[in-house]
Amino acid sequence: MNAYRLLQILLVAFGAVFCLVGPLAMVWPSGWAWHEGPPMASQYFMMIVGVYATLGVFMILAARNPLGNVSLIWFVAVSSAVHAAIMAVQSLSAPMHQGHLLGDVPALLLVTIAFAVLLPKAQRSGA
Repeated sequence: MNAYRLLQILLVAFGAVFCLVGPLAMVWPSGWAWHEGPPMASQYFMMIVGVYATLGVFMILAARNPLGNVSLIWFVAVSSAVHAAIMAVQSLSAPMHQGHLLGDVPALLLVTIAFAVLLPKAQRSGA
């Protein structure tokens, strides 16, 4: 499988996960939600769910033509790295949030690494 095809698959797979942040928080709150109580009880969390679901849909759409959506893919990679770094620091300072070091922090770093490695390879090889 070439880098372009793998990039397409990961855009759909990661996009689907981004769309599922809300349900993931219901199943594993300590790894995905940042507040006490039910995940849907926080207005801030619901805003994040909406933003990530929207981004996930655009990632899935970008899978049709990844090289035509390079800036979106780089945005996902870089913003995921920044988000993971901030969350890791916050997790270390609050014991109740250390589950994020096993949940969304590594998930975001995986997204960052996958896209940062695959996108340049896909650009070199073309479609």
